[in-house]
Amino acid sequence: MQKRILIADDHSAIRNGIKHILAGSYPSLEFGEATTAFEALQKLKDKHWDLLILDIEVPGRNGLEVLQQIKAERIKTPVLVFSFHREDQIAVRALKAGAAGYLSKDSADTELVNAIHQVLSGNKYISAAVAQQLVARLDNPDDKEPHEILSDREFQTLLLIASGKTVSEISEELSLSVSTISTYRGRILEKMSMRTNAELTSYVIRRNLI
Repeated sequence: MQKRILIADDHSAIRNGIKHILAGSYPSLEFGEATTAFEALQKLKDKHWDLLILDIEVPGRNGLEVLQQIKAERIKTPVLVFSFHREDQIAVRALKAGAAGYLSKDSADTELVNAIHQVLSGNKYISAAVAQQLVARLDNPDDKEPHEILSDREFQTLLLIASGKTVSEISEELSLSVSTISTYRGRILEKMSMRTNAELTSYVIRRNLI
């Protein structure tokens, strides 16, 4: 039976690249494309898809929130999160939110093909690096670093602050109000026992989160 894959990413080069890479191993694949979170969710509801490849930064909504909505609406399509964020930054969060796998966009083409094969076969896909993180969490379930107690949205805001973006720029990127982003920033500072953006940025850099 022909497999159908929906690619949710706002960069045409990424969408075309995925299709090109997979064409050799899966010549009969049927592809669909979405450039926003809303479009992806609507297409998931309109027809059956065997896999959603989801950019964690898809415009309109945070990818982790898209995963949560997919789970809440009982959409059965497995999701492979595909992102420029390194695996040790956000992979475990994505898996906890319901993803069937997580892969960095910096991974080799063969790794993407392997990940797709695993998920289409009904399995979960995790890299060796993510497996090590999961084992470490099992060994020390209460030993969390400050950034690990942040909500998904707070964590995303932390990374954007550390990248040098202003509150206004973050609000525009996440399609949220300036006051909402300011609230997230305040919660981040409180939870991490810090006072300034410079402290947050230093923390993120020391832990290689960006």
